[in-house]
Amino acid sequence: MTTESKRGALVIIGGAEDREGDCIVLREFIRAAGGVKAHIAVMTAATGFPKEVGEEYTHIFDRLGAESVEVVHTECRADSEEPDAIHAIEHATGIFFTGGDQSKIVDFIKGTSLDKAIHKRHEKGAVIGGTSAGAAMMPDEMIVGGASVSNPSVDAVEMGPGMGFLPGIVVDQHFAQRGRLGRLLAALVLKPAVLGLGIDEDTAIIVNGDEFQVVGSGAITVVDESNATYNNLDGLLKDEAIALCDVKLHILPHGYRFNLKTHQPLL
Repeated sequence: MTTESKRGALVIIGGAEDREGDCIVLREFIRAAGGVKAHIAVMTAATGFPKEVGEEYTHIFDRLGAESVEVVHTECRADSEEPDAIHAIEHATGIFFTGGDQSKIVDFIKGTSLDKAIHKRHEKGAVIGGTSAGAAMMPDEMIVGGASVSNPSVDAVEMGPGMGFLPGIVVDQHFAQRGRLGRLLAALVLKPAVLGLGIDEDTAIIVNGDEFQVVGSGAITVVDESNATYNNLDGLLKDEAIALCDVKLHILPHGYRFNLKTHQPLL
């Protein structure tokens, strides 16, 4: 069996997922992580309220039937070297990153022993999930912040290193609700990537190998600039508008799939 076939799924959520009703998106995370045999580690690095957020997700995942839930608090880099935190990851079938500030995930975890343990577990089959900030951190180059704008400009987005679970892709969250098409397009031009994925609230993609499937009440906006013929980035000043030609766009609601290798929607 190859490393690719062993690697766990990614469940990337656009934020504001239903946590009280049917919990369709979180239910699929638990299902992918083993269902009633799932052992979940909740990562609270991004949030300013780790105790409260950790308790909330513990309650939800318990209610959905996970066998065990353990919260891993990392409020500084030293916490990511603690044996208890690494032990929790080594026994997890699903690792879930909460919302908040994605920069904290990178600042507190990236390059630490905990980071290595998380990637090792993912390579051996553990599911990595994340909502809002926990979605933004998935690529190797992530959106740190920026303006919610319809038209791209050089200063519409701020980029930085991500956690590297989904290389070559740019992810933006709360997408339709906060009008973030402009900053996703700007991100693709400033840090060239194969695809941009805009994920609506209460919506997720479940990535398995070269494909993802959409679940939830919203949609995924796929921006493909791999065959773009022109942009005017050279010579632009900070606040000037970016021009783009021949960019392809797909809107995919619940149930649709997409091949990340061929760039084709699967109907």
